[in-house]
Amino acid sequence: MKFALAVYGSRGDVEPHAAVGRELLRRGHEVRIAVPPDLRGFVESAGLTAVAYGPDTREVLFGKKANPIKLLSTSKKYFNQIWAEMGTTLTSLADGADLLLTGMPQQGLAANVAEYQGIPLATLHYLPARVNGQLLSGLPSPLIRSAISAFWWGYWRVTKKAENAQRRQLGLPKATGSSTRRIVERASLEIQAYDDFLFPGLAADWAEWDGRRPFVGALTMELPTDADEEVLSWIAAGTPPIYFGFGSTPIRSHANTIAMIGAACRRLGERALIYSGVNDFNRIPHFDHVKVVGVVNYATIFPACRAVVHHGGAGTTAAGMRAGIPTLVLWIRNEQPLWGAVVKRMKVGSAQRLSRTNEDSLVAGLRSILRPQYVTRAREIATKTTKSSDSVTAAADLLENAARRRRFS
Repeated sequence: MKFALAVYGSRGDVEPHAAVGRELLRRGHEVRIAVPPDLRGFVESAGLTAVAYGPDTREVLFGKKANPIKLLSTSKKYFNQIWAEMGTTLTSLADGADLLLTGMPQQGLAANVAEYQGIPLATLHYLPARVNGQLLSGLPSPLIRSAISAFWWGYWRVTKKAENAQRRQLGLPKATGSSTRRIVERASLEIQAYDDFLFPGLAADWAEWDGRRPFVGALTMELPTDADEEVLSWIAAGTPPIYFGFGSTPIRSHANTIAMIGAACRRLGERALIYSGVNDFNRIPHFDHVKVVGVVNYATIFPACRAVVHHGGAGTTAAGMRAGIPTLVLWIRNEQPLWGAVVKRMKVGSAQRLSRTNEDSLVAGLRSILRPQYVTRAREIATKTTKSSDSVTAAADLLENAARRRRFS
């Protein structure tokens, strides 16, 4: 069979799709994937054939206007142009495919292409957002529920004009409702790439959906890196460190952040392993108990650490839980407070806003999550999480079954 995958976003958005694509490729299927230009190399290193999809994420997601919805809504001409270009790429990518898989932000674009090609559409969700715009009772707070609701409302407002232009070009009738509603009405497969126990009651709420919203656990590739061996050697040379990383999210002051982490860890007698991510850490303070690294394999490095401190990305949160170590989420924006709330509710750690964090509050947060009850609880939760290999296998099985049924979605 032939599978077309398309996702726009940071590595945290792209890796789950690449993980599934690699498994489908291993099973002998033809897999084509569209990703942002700056992430083609990452995807191709996993053995997949990738095409450029949309603009470079460093321009849109991490530039001066870091909020993509705000950026696109304030530059409709630019957005309409990009949407049209992405639509052309996706239409070509999906030609002859048996199924099209996409992420949440691009669902409208992909839904139109799947309808045009007459093939099933599947979506991949790494957080519990209902695709018809309604909110789930399992979410941790009214504030977060409202934020997700506002996102889908804003998404339709921003994409409506471009979506209808795309539909006219494809010879499809004008949309009578949002893509989220149409996807639900067409009974599309909506893979939930996280563990259901993280949101108590959610699986029961979705029982009526007849298996269309299955939970598979976090989807990662756990790719080894050239730095893993050297980092493990550094860890082994002293006490287990605390890992700090902010993923693909830029932070305002690199030097100040490093200084704060270094000072806090010195006060606690801890070592720090810091992932530089998209940030330039060339001109930073040097500490003997601090090591700055590039990309590492979380599955290899996290189990050797005492705790993990991060921005609240879905993938990093899952990796910390799988490793069985306490977590401190220093969230910055978007859905990150949601995962901070999950960490607190699971009692595996705590969360606070990075912009309001100083040396004293960081010390207090670290001291709290390193207490024995959090260490014990983190190890307990680790036994409940779905193994990465099992998650990928389950997702690939679901996509194969959906493609075989060829139910129009």
